[in-house]
Amino acid sequence: MSKHVVIVGGGIVGCMTAMELVDRGHRVTIVERNQIASQTSGESSWAGGGIVFPLLPWMYSEPVNALTQFGAEKYRQICERLECETNLPTGFHQSGFLILPNFDSQLALSWCEQYQVEVESVKASQFEGISSQDENALWLPKVCQIRPPYLMQALRLWLEQHQVTLLENTELSPLQELGELKEWKTLDGRTISADQFIVTSGAWSFQLLKDVASQLSIKPMRGQILLYQPKNNLNQIVYKDGFYMIPRPDGYLLAGSTLEDVGFDSSTTEQVRVELAAKAEAIMPALKGMPIIKHWSGLRPGTPENLPTISAHPTIKNLYLNTGHFRYGLTMAPASAKLISDLIDGNKPFIDADPYKL
Repeated sequence: MSKHVVIVGGGIVGCMTAMELVDRGHRVTIVERNQIASQTSGESSWAGGGIVFPLLPWMYSEPVNALTQFGAEKYRQICERLECETNLPTGFHQSGFLILPNFDSQLALSWCEQYQVEVESVKASQFEGISSQDENALWLPKVCQIRPPYLMQALRLWLEQHQVTLLENTELSPLQELGELKEWKTLDGRTISADQFIVTSGAWSFQLLKDVASQLSIKPMRGQILLYQPKNNLNQIVYKDGFYMIPRPDGYLLAGSTLEDVGFDSSTTEQVRVELAAKAEAIMPALKGMPIIKHWSGLRPGTPENLPTISAHPTIKNLYLNTGHFRYGLTMAPASAKLISDLIDGNKPFIDADPYKL
């Protein structure tokens, strides 16, 4: 039966959830505190690098991998659909993923075999532009990337084409304990009614739910990224010791990112700029002396073990959570959208839902 569902938060997870619900015949409204697909909001949906793959996935739990692997497999189809139906680019590109030591080679190879991820042990010196004495690198040729600002713009247009109501620059009041949620008040005194509500507001979720979900462990974690435009770009994503470099097909190169526990401060710092530049130059010496085109940051919804909450609220009827995806909101979004929609529709979840319960 068709329902009116209000999604609180218009980032990638919120927009992908809306897309899934529209496909299932529901009427959807998104409430967003800033503007959807805005590049000035300090949120992670546009600020992230857009690697459609977890960094060192063998270090994560099975529930995390269940979400990221589903997303990694689905994104080509999702992006083809968005590009076809909106005539906008998504930046989807199969660039491959080169992992430089240090990592547990045996664990990595066995994980790739388990998840049927194509992998090859290589020498880093085989790859153009990289200065590395590392002999034991890993090459994952099928890993893809997306350009988050492009993806967000395409998602926004698709949602508009499918009559999703976008209530932007609208901030909701923190929720108080109640038995059933039928309407939610905004800070300016308006009331928003719906059959179901889903909170997908990332780093801001705890602020909204602190009185009704004190066990929700989400806090903002800042990540800073640099942008270059080298004369000869890398041909593949490169990762080393928590640092990645992502070449865009149009010649730009991203270098990041940090994990900083600084609250809701989304400013950039000179110290991090210097640190990131040094790491980038160590991998790609041609960057020395090259200008940094841009330096920005975003706030990720940090959670223990990178495990999101995708669940009905245990005591408030009609309230659902799809939040806390930390570093992998983009990669997990298709799976978490499908799972929360299964729960709302009363369907058997397509994966075990227990690990994501509040």
